[in-house]
Amino acid sequence: MTAGGDPPGALPGFHPALKDELTFPLAWGTSRVRDFEAWRRTARATVEAHLLVDRQDDTPYAPESTAREDGDGYTRELVTLSLTRYGRVRGALLTPQGPGPFPAVLFLHDHGSRFDIGKEKAVRPWYDDTRLAAAEEWADRHFDGRFPGDELARRGYVVFCADALGWGDREPLAYERQQALASNLFHLGSSLAGLLAREDQRAAGFLAGLDRVDARRVAAVGFSMGGYRAWQTAALSDDVAAAVSVCWMTGLKGMLVHGNNTLRGQSAFHMLHPGLARHLDLPDVASIAAPKPMLFLGGGRDPLFTEEGVRTAHARLRAVWHSLGAAGRLRTETWPETGHAFPGRMQDAAFAWLDSVTGIRS
Repeated sequence: MTAGGDPPGALPGFHPALKDELTFPLAWGTSRVRDFEAWRRTARATVEAHLLVDRQDDTPYAPESTAREDGDGYTRELVTLSLTRYGRVRGALLTPQGPGPFPAVLFLHDHGSRFDIGKEKAVRPWYDDTRLAAAEEWADRHFDGRFPGDELARRGYVVFCADALGWGDREPLAYERQQALASNLFHLGSSLAGLLAREDQRAAGFLAGLDRVDARRVAAVGFSMGGYRAWQTAALSDDVAAAVSVCWMTGLKGMLVHGNNTLRGQSAFHMLHPGLARHLDLPDVASIAAPKPMLFLGGGRDPLFTEEGVRTAHARLRAVWHSLGAAGRLRTETWPETGHAFPGRMQDAAFAWLDSVTGIRS
């Protein structure tokens, strides 16, 4: 017990007052800025400032690719490139067979407290038998045994998925090292979440710039932390035209409750931009992407998000798209029997929606 008689890890007594003081004054509809394009510029600039990582990184991608190998209706290759000036990153790139250019998906992998695999969580690792076993176990647990990146490639999308810092080929983190890494970056005037956001922006630019890709039809897709990354990238990158976010959307106040992972440090630091909550709630940041086509899917039995938080967020999102006359471009759904997962039937629904907004199916 703490000195105040609360269980270890309980929130301080003034926590409710701090939550009450969060009014999100820059939110669309609350802000004094009434023109949406002007609001978008202001809101995006505010988010950019809170990333704490320089926006102006024009380091050449300088991609290096392995030889292409055949998959099931697509080819596969590994690409090593520079997403920032701080190091090289390896990703999996899948390309449909046939004439392009093709629509494309930037697939953003989850956290999951498992670090030996990153890109392999979404794309079957044809290049590594050891990682294949781990990846298949992950796919069985969360995706009904599917690799969603491969599913999308079979449907006709170029798919790119790279390791985030601390996963796969990028010096996998032991779980206890995350907080130390985040703290060190803060001391250096930087941010773990900001670096992740910048890399995702750059990855979207790389994918959109490929000759094989129709730059007008690039989508961001992700599950769990990857879902957060998907809507964040759609909000911050003009290279992303649509997004699918699975199992990561909530109102901040509904998430800041005792026992939630967000308050435990560790994984929270991948999604924490210090001070941003004084200006915008989480769905307000996602709304910077409006009126792009966006799909938000959640599980009614997802233990990581409260029902109130999800309901609040979805309502705020719908209000923004509705105010722009674009309500039909936004879908927010909660699947009552689904937990924190992206099962096959949910994938089918999500990818069918994506097909409809990219025009891949006539």
